[in-house]
Amino acid sequence: MNDFIAKARAILKTNDRGGYTVPTDRLYPFQWNWDSAFVAMGFAGYDVLRAYRELERLVEGQWADGMIPHIVFHAPSDTYFPGPAVWRTSHSVPTSGITQPPVFGMALKRVHDAAVASGLENAVQRSMPLFEAALAWHRWWYAARDPEGTGLVALLHPWESGSDNSPAWDLAMQRVPTTTETVIVRKDTGHVDASMRPRDEDYKRFIHLVDTYAACGWDPARQWEVAPFKIAEVQTTAILLKSGEELVVLARALGRTAEAEELQAMNSRSRAALLSQWRPKLRRFVSRDLVSGEDIEAPTQAGFVPLLALDLDRDILTAASAEMTLWSDGMQVAFPSTPKTYSGFEAKRYWRGPSWAIINWLLIDGLNRNGLTEMAAELRRSTIGAIEKIGFAEYFDPITGEGCGGLDFSWTAAAYMELSKAAP
Repeated sequence: MNDFIAKARAILKTNDRGGYTVPTDRLYPFQWNWDSAFVAMGFAGYDVLRAYRELERLVEGQWADGMIPHIVFHAPSDTYFPGPAVWRTSHSVPTSGITQPPVFGMALKRVHDAAVASGLENAVQRSMPLFEAALAWHRWWYAARDPEGTGLVALLHPWESGSDNSPAWDLAMQRVPTTTETVIVRKDTGHVDASMRPRDEDYKRFIHLVDTYAACGWDPARQWEVAPFKIAEVQTTAILLKSGEELVVLARALGRTAEAEELQAMNSRSRAALLSQWRPKLRRFVSRDLVSGEDIEAPTQAGFVPLLALDLDRDILTAASAEMTLWSDGMQVAFPSTPKTYSGFEAKRYWRGPSWAIINWLLIDGLNRNGLTEMAAELRRSTIGAIEKIGFAEYFDPITGEGCGGLDFSWTAAAYMELSKAAP
């Protein structure tokens, strides 16, 4: 075990709050959905019981309709806004009212495999209720966020993408008013330089959406009707499809044949829908604004995440890899979340340009899946090198390599453990 692996494990231990892991102290003092899924995969490599516990604590916040919220407020904290009082979800375990990319299925399969490999006697018993939770969440995605059965699931809030202030949302968010019923008291800029965070105007629109959906009583059908922001999103759909593929394998291992077939049908719809979102002229996949009916052509990392879940033909792979190479050219740390040639690029501002270890993790898996192993190895080296040089930052300035956002970040630690074990 090298020093960096030891440091990564120490970060997860420091950020442990009793069976769940906060992303980092103070800036994010609760349990975040996709963060914890990545963290569980990190734990699976050396502490499978703790990995199970991470996922079990997350599903404590699952709603009766199957949704797993993007934040579970296990314990109070005054260092983050918006807290439970703003969300007004009225659950026994306080949660937010929206969700996040469904990495959970990928994580559960990884944890189950690690448990079986370790000889854990009750692996099936530990995995089964988590499988039920994952299945319920996938059913929710297709019912609540794809009611017309297109195969592309939609987001009703930018936070659901995990890429909060991405340039992909700029046009759609112009429709969202900046008026709010809620007094906005930002806490994030007290922990991190404001130049690295979303702008105040962004937050006004974010909270307007929260107020709008809270007024709907968080009923999915009512939210769908009134949503001014409704994006059929390729990154989220790709993650859902990849998790769905993993859950099919797990369902068969658990003897759940009917559920495996149900998941297969969901996956087939999403696979076809994702392929239809490839745009040869742009050399990437695009999301669709369901309000305007138009493609979202702003270039972001989401355009390449479908590699994670699709087996693509040579023409598409050649074009996508050429575009990814162009974006990475001259970067100290690949892969930028927006190319530097785009007018909306900001090297240090959250999802408007910086490189993220967990996005690279997904892209590396996608490149390897599609036989682009040299490109995957290069991206892996770039990611590991940035962490070993700078530390376990939330994200990195792709031009200078500077660590940005929160420090000692849990999912960066998990990504390092994942990527370093496969490094040449």
